[in-house]
Amino acid sequence: MMHEREKSDPNIVAEKPANGAGRLAEELVERRTGTEGNADQRSTLRSQGRERVAQGLARIRQAAKQGKGTRFTTLLPHVHIDQFREAFYALKRNAAPGVDGVTWREYEADLDSKLADLCDRVHKGGPYHPLPSRRRYIPKADGKQRPLAVAALEDKIVQRAVQEVLNAIYEEDFLGFSYGFRPRRNAHDALDALMVGIGQRKVNWILDADIQTFFDTVSQDWLVRFLEHRIGDVRMLRLIQKWLKAGVLEDGVLTVNETGTGQGSVISPLLANVYLHYVFDLWAERWRRREATGDMIIVRYADDLVAGFELEADAKRFLDALRARFEEFALSLHPEKTRIIEFGPHAATDRERRGLGKPETFNFLGFTHICGKTRAGKFLVKRKSRHDRVRTKLKDIKAKLRRRMHQPTPEIGRWLGQVVRGFFNYHAVPTNFTTLAMFRRHVAKLWFRTLRRRGNRDHTTWATMEKLTGDFFPKPKILHPWPGQRFAVKYPRWEPYAGKLHVRFCAGGAQ
Repeated sequence: MMHEREKSDPNIVAEKPANGAGRLAEELVERRTGTEGNADQRSTLRSQGRERVAQGLARIRQAAKQGKGTRFTTLLPHVHIDQFREAFYALKRNAAPGVDGVTWREYEADLDSKLADLCDRVHKGGPYHPLPSRRRYIPKADGKQRPLAVAALEDKIVQRAVQEVLNAIYEEDFLGFSYGFRPRRNAHDALDALMVGIGQRKVNWILDADIQTFFDTVSQDWLVRFLEHRIGDVRMLRLIQKWLKAGVLEDGVLTVNETGTGQGSVISPLLANVYLHYVFDLWAERWRRREATGDMIIVRYADDLVAGFELEADAKRFLDALRARFEEFALSLHPEKTRIIEFGPHAATDRERRGLGKPETFNFLGFTHICGKTRAGKFLVKRKSRHDRVRTKLKDIKAKLRRRMHQPTPEIGRWLGQVVRGFFNYHAVPTNFTTLAMFRRHVAKLWFRTLRRRGNRDHTTWATMEKLTGDFFPKPKILHPWPGQRFAVKYPRWEPYAGKLHVRFCAGGAQ
């Protein structure tokens, strides 16, 4: 099917032949010793391969766009050695190794022959067997541990190559209010969409929904059935099923589950998006058009869901319907973390009239959202970094400072400067300046205490500390624009939808 569509598509550009290699004009003048013929071979191969990969993905993307119901029956041939090479260089150099213990640097040696062998094994079907993932835990803000599955390096390469091919298809299907783990979209895009939706739509109630242990409870049978709507390539489906059945190795014990997608693997976010696209996104979009009697907005980032409603009755009916919907597909909402709260421009006034306290707050993507006002008295959603996340980050810095206690002061300063800068890069949003200054001050105090504990001879004063922080730490500064400004730039289209203006605009922009 793909080959017939490619031949009939006049927009498909033939692959450009490689340019002939030749000496630079400067070499003829300077009479210097010429380089060996293979010095730039790897970079040349990679640039040519990148062009072939881009052209192949563009053809798939065009076919997916033209035929929304098209099932792709020949996808695996698009997962070739050039795709593997691009996938390898897109991986993190210092990522933790899987059960095989192979690191990125080790695999880079004799890369071309290794990728050729891997590609041959994948396309033959039988010889390629994914290794179990290595179990690893990272701390959560609530003190619990989040289990991650660290795949072997070769499995990461193949998964990333497959992910790029599937992204070319599903990016034409996914709806505008879905933001998590998608190309050219990030958490701040989702935060902007939510802020714009609350500020410009008639939102009086917020449903803050939390899917309980989502990545561990996804039904693999349903996931494969959802994939079959678009993927007709049996070998591609079999490859995905191999990853789902590879299992997790922990303390020498191999565990293979019938549910879950292995949170932490390269392919897991895309599979999760596909699952929620069919279970939640399409259903919620239809519910908003057919069932909602007032305004409604939706923002989803992976398994974090937030919906805004004009009417409390709509919010309650949607929540009841959502619970029933999730039960059909082996999912459930967290009973304690899922709630409906009064939130919006009139929440403070309405609650005061009823003798209630201030409007409740809700958390989304690391920020606490608060009903506030501007200096002129207009409604404004204020965002503050979640206190539990900040505390967890400071505890982590404190523990690492103890291990670095006897390193040279400039070396510690450069490291802490990177940590503070990374925190600012995400959290420096309007209305959050106080948290930025507090975080910087607390990191400085932790560093000060660490220096004083080096020994009795250390006489570091706070005046010295202020000079050190001034030299190494960035100053608190708002780095992100106001949500409405950035959102209008990224999603400039305003279009009528279902009889209501700007529905796509508020629900996540144009697709």
